[in-house]
Amino acid sequence: MSDTDQEPKKVLSLGGKGKLSLNKTVDAGQVRQSFSHGRSKQVQVEVRKKRTISTQPAAKDATKDFGGLTDAEREARKRVLENAAQATETESKLPPPPKQAPRKVEPAQAEPEEAVEGAPVADASVAEEAAAEAVVDEASQPQPKKVLTPEERRQQEMAALEEIQKSEEQKKAEAAARLKAEQEERQKREAQDDKSRKPKDKNDDAVVAPDANKLAEASAALSEDEETKRRGKPKAAVPAKTPAAPKGRAGERARRSGKLTIGDALTRGDGEERVRSLASVKRQRERERQRQAAQQSDRHKVVRDVVIPEAITVGELANRMAERGADVVKSLMKMGVMATITQTIDADTAELVVQEFGHNLQRVSEGDVEVGLELIEAPDDATSGRPPVVTIMGHVDHGKTSLLDALRETDVVAKEAGGITQHIGAYQVQVPSGDKITFIDTPGHAAFTAMRARGADVTDIVILVVAADDGIKAQTVEAINHAKAAKKPIIVAINKMDKPGAEPDRVRTELLQHDLQVESMGGEIIDVEVSALQKTNLDKLLEMILLQAEIMDLKANPDRAAHGRIVEAKVEKGRGSVATVLVQTGTLRTGDIFIAGAEWGRVRALINDRGDNVDSAGPTEPVEVLGLQGTPSAGDDFVVVENEARAREVSEFRQRRLRDQQHKAAARGTLEQMMSQLKEGEKGTLPVVLKADVQGSAEAIQASLEKLATDEVQVQILHSGVGGINESDITLAKATNAMVVGFNVRANPQAREMAKREGVELRYYSIIYDVVDDAKAALSGMLTPDVRETHIGDAEIREVFNITKVGKVAGCMVVNGEVKRGSKVRLLRDDVVIHEGTLKTLRRFKDEVREVQKGYECGMAFENYSDIQVGDYIECFDVEEVKRQL
Repeated sequence: MSDTDQEPKKVLSLGGKGKLSLNKTVDAGQVRQSFSHGRSKQVQVEVRKKRTISTQPAAKDATKDFGGLTDAEREARKRVLENAAQATETESKLPPPPKQAPRKVEPAQAEPEEAVEGAPVADASVAEEAAAEAVVDEASQPQPKKVLTPEERRQQEMAALEEIQKSEEQKKAEAAARLKAEQEERQKREAQDDKSRKPKDKNDDAVVAPDANKLAEASAALSEDEETKRRGKPKAAVPAKTPAAPKGRAGERARRSGKLTIGDALTRGDGEERVRSLASVKRQRERERQRQAAQQSDRHKVVRDVVIPEAITVGELANRMAERGADVVKSLMKMGVMATITQTIDADTAELVVQEFGHNLQRVSEGDVEVGLELIEAPDDATSGRPPVVTIMGHVDHGKTSLLDALRETDVVAKEAGGITQHIGAYQVQVPSGDKITFIDTPGHAAFTAMRARGADVTDIVILVVAADDGIKAQTVEAINHAKAAKKPIIVAINKMDKPGAEPDRVRTELLQHDLQVESMGGEIIDVEVSALQKTNLDKLLEMILLQAEIMDLKANPDRAAHGRIVEAKVEKGRGSVATVLVQTGTLRTGDIFIAGAEWGRVRALINDRGDNVDSAGPTEPVEVLGLQGTPSAGDDFVVVENEARAREVSEFRQRRLRDQQHKAAARGTLEQMMSQLKEGEKGTLPVVLKADVQGSAEAIQASLEKLATDEVQVQILHSGVGGINESDITLAKATNAMVVGFNVRANPQAREMAKREGVELRYYSIIYDVVDDAKAALSGMLTPDVRETHIGDAEIREVFNITKVGKVAGCMVVNGEVKRGSKVRLLRDDVVIHEGTLKTLRRFKDEVREVQKGYECGMAFENYSDIQVGDYIECFDVEEVKRQL
């Protein structure tokens, strides 16, 4: 009997209080489980005893009872027991087969081979006991002993091994067929579940390994069992798989209970193996790709040439180095510089960062943006000849524009207000021989000095126009000095030869005083006697110009980018900013991006001197350019650049530099200068807002007004611009109490209405003389007048009277001139002035009188003064204010 059979039976009985109960069949106890981090848990433990049901009486342990058996019997018994154990282990690894009626096997008649090859036995212990009893019965019968030879023993073992291999192959085939059927059934079930419900979790959509893996695991287990059997080492029995816990509700996983094992952690609730989610796989692949990219970049690091200006942001520095912005910020933090990606750092700090990252450094200054804009043309670049640029200069009213009109066969003088040139103009003339000559006409008035200087700078030949009846004048001398400073050849045109008082020899003689010796006097200066009115000797003048140009051998390269000079600039309604450009080299085309001084633009249209639209302009050809973003200054360089970004960069730099210069010029002086100005009194200023039609005229007017300044008064130009008068100009004038001056421009209706409403004075001019004269008159009115003192007469004090309620009254005798009431008086004692004031009263006897003549007596009293004595003298005088003039 086993231990289970010897236990006493449990009795079903009533409890003490009438309750029906069953006594405990288990032994219970409590165990404390310890976990990590010092945690523990009290667990209830139950020990259940296994109850075994057997139909045969208990036998001796067949695995241990080998006494009384022969060697052959022992070998057969061992082989039967090993086959039974292996069959049990193999069946425990495979999934349960479909339910079928179990086949009953009699223990005495069962063979060991049948136990291995048959279907799985329900209880392994029953099969073992039946096989052991059969062997014992067989061994107890008397049999003759047979001694086996080694060859027979080896054949017997080989036969047993073949039987085992056949049974294993059959089991593998059955297991594979069973797994395939289960896989097809599970796929059909999953397809139906997918149609009926939508997955809610990414883990539900995780990729599950195919069931072929389980088949491979089963095959590997069988192979391992076979290898173990060959080595003769028994393999530990694998416990049967515990069936999964039943699910509570449909579609809901069973909750885990009890202790969590490694196997449970690696499997899902349905017993299947847990796999990684698709998102986790993607993240791992992305990290791996980034790691490989970083290693690749470290292996193949590109060294770049980094250009560092005087100031640069951290983000821009990172872009130029092609590095991550976070790495640059980290490098700055290591240096002790706390800067964000948008902050600006200096060039020295940026240099250290570039060196740390291993790049090449190139320091540049802010002004380096203008590098490459200068006109540098090698002699080899000049491939073709170009027309000469001729500037006509001279004194005002000597006939410069009339001479140019005669050459151009047009009438420009009639268009100029007052008959004087107030604009610089550029024209191109084609002579009868087919050659072209570019003429630049400059004003002769003293205010246009800057214009004449620009004209002499861009020219090749200077024509000095001198009137034969007037000779050398101030602006003639100035023109000579400009030509000499520019080192340009001079051709003297003696004009107005048709007048009766013309004296050309006088002009030639006066030129000698300025180191200009004409050819007729043995010099090298060419002189031509012309008459613009009668158009005489004009062909000879053109011939001399072409001869001089041929001697100079003028050439240019028309195939390069255009480079020129701004001759004049203005603002026109409907056209915007318009600049007159003289192309010096290259070819200017429509659509080119250019820089003009501090402004930039794109050529929208080109208009020649005759008003025709052209597509391009070659060397020394004057054209009007439309498309400027702003109005440049006359005399600025005109350069075509490769792209808009370069044009913007240079334009912003030049505008910033101009603002800095203006701020420095307008900055206050030192404290000592301010105190000295306060002591001397406030200087009178005439604020003016100036608007003109062209830049050159505005510049000339501003220079003329600034020359009117004295130690007491000055003209302050608040704003000078080109174009019509608008509301912003009126607002500025209102805020500063200034007057608005318009030269050849008018105010728009809104500005006129605003000026009338605000009381702002608007003045329009068309001649520069009038602007200067009115400004001079306004400044003269601001001057403090001169005080002029006129002596009237003297009186001697001969008696002093004390009168009640009046005070002291001096009895006087008028000894010289006359004394008037209300006049200024001085009191002299011993020829020293002790008081200066006015008369309080003037009486003769008891009557108030206006004046007292010489030789008469009178009584006088002073205003707020009574210290008078006998013998003092009184000096009477009048004060007159005289208006001053500039």
